[in-house]
Amino acid sequence: MKWIGRIIMVLYALLVAAPLYFVITSSFKTSQAFFANPLSWPNPWTIQNFVSIFDAQPMWQYFWNSARVTLSTVALDLFLGSLIAYAIIRLGGRMGRYTFVYFVAGLIIPSQVSMLPLYSLVRQIGWSDNLGALVLVTAAGLLPLTVFTLTGFMEMLSKEMMEAGSIDGASEWKIYWRLVLPLSGPSLAATAAFLFVMVWNDLLIPMLLINSTDKLTLPLALMQFRGEYVTDYTLLLTGVVITAVPMVILFVFLQRFFVTGMTAGSVKG
Repeated sequence: MKWIGRIIMVLYALLVAAPLYFVITSSFKTSQAFFANPLSWPNPWTIQNFVSIFDAQPMWQYFWNSARVTLSTVALDLFLGSLIAYAIIRLGGRMGRYTFVYFVAGLIIPSQVSMLPLYSLVRQIGWSDNLGALVLVTAAGLLPLTVFTLTGFMEMLSKEMMEAGSIDGASEWKIYWRLVLPLSGPSLAATAAFLFVMVWNDLLIPMLLINSTDKLTLPLALMQFRGEYVTDYTLLLTGVVITAVPMVILFVFLQRFFVTGMTAGSVKG
């Protein structure tokens, strides 16, 4: 039966590789070569699309906007989520379960359902077209996922170690900051990687809140290449490649923590 599993893995790898091949090769083609044969190998290779996309659009500004929103959202979510997760495992019992269910219940509600109330609320309080408001709204939407993930990891930590810290006179804040957070490092890194990808690629919430051109995030900026009658596909796909680069770099540096975080708690001891 091993060969069946290998065939499935090969098919899955091809399914993933095909779009990557199309996007990457198209970014190195001219428009004429792209429309002549979208699936062909670039001939000749050109980096003009990468030059043109930075000349035609303030891409560095869009990068900076996305970086600010993503890093701020991830940092805020990890801080609040880890505090809540710690409180849940320290409360324990019925109160801990109720608190956990209260936060995780947010995962049940699809984001599309809350679009109109969210848009109305943001306009009423004067937060529309504001990157700071985008950070708060996005962080609030992802907080249930963060709490769900980090609570599962923190539950695997030794309760006796926390109780020993309390007996030695350590405050709850010191136990959280000096003991729980360092032990949760791989789990925090894994959660941060998930959140980074979700926030960096998010289009729905920024489209709902951001109007000004100078405040666009990268996913919103990519829509500038799509016109009513004509779409510059080579520039659009080049923008997709540029947008994906930070996520590739993130995975390269965090893959060790990511794997460790995914396996944390699988063996208790």
